[in-house]
Amino acid sequence: MDKATVQRQVQLSVAESVFRKEGKLFVPVAASARHVHLCHADVEKLFGPGYELQKFKDLVQPGQYACKEQVTVVGPKGKLERVRVLGPERKDTQVEVAVTDTFALGIKAPIRMSGKVAGTPGCTLVGPYGSAEVSQGVIVAARHLHVSKAQAAMFGLKDGQSVSLRSGGERSVIFENVIVRAGDGHDLEVHLDTDEANAAAMAGSPMMEVIR
Repeated sequence: MDKATVQRQVQLSVAESVFRKEGKLFVPVAASARHVHLCHADVEKLFGPGYELQKFKDLVQPGQYACKEQVTVVGPKGKLERVRVLGPERKDTQVEVAVTDTFALGIKAPIRMSGKVAGTPGCTLVGPYGSAEVSQGVIVAARHLHVSKAQAAMFGLKDGQSVSLRSGGERSVIFENVIVRAGDGHDLEVHLDTDEANAAAMAGSPMMEVIR
């Protein structure tokens, strides 16, 4: 069992134990760096006909994984190189960046929940085989809290519910408007982007308190 798996089990055990004893909910936090989800057509445009994404490592969310593949994201003003592709393939290509990244790209990306790409700006993706013109799909991901059905029932959370999160440390902050995503394919974890994590000076394997 690797170190990350052990740490994950400890965090889940702490969350459940503290909740049962004190009624307080502390959840593990992941800083989600810029990344790309690709549809099959764009996988082939970027990496070649018949290409299949190669798994690099599993992520906490069930069935999700980081791929070995990386691409360059190009906007009107600049570009971001070595942006990680996440699998599996999706119906629509989506590029998730932090607000700081939007300045570098020159793209006014809206804050959206993952998958809500209608009406969002596009970009150009460049891979080792070719490029793909993405007409829409560049977003700043809204901060959110993943929970499974069982965890939602245990902690009294509902899908679509908005909660706040409080961090500790010297740069303690409260993040509001954190959307709960509950159901199959989810497991207890908060996703913030790198701008948000840096603002709170997060390091290591932090946990934040849920404020209802």
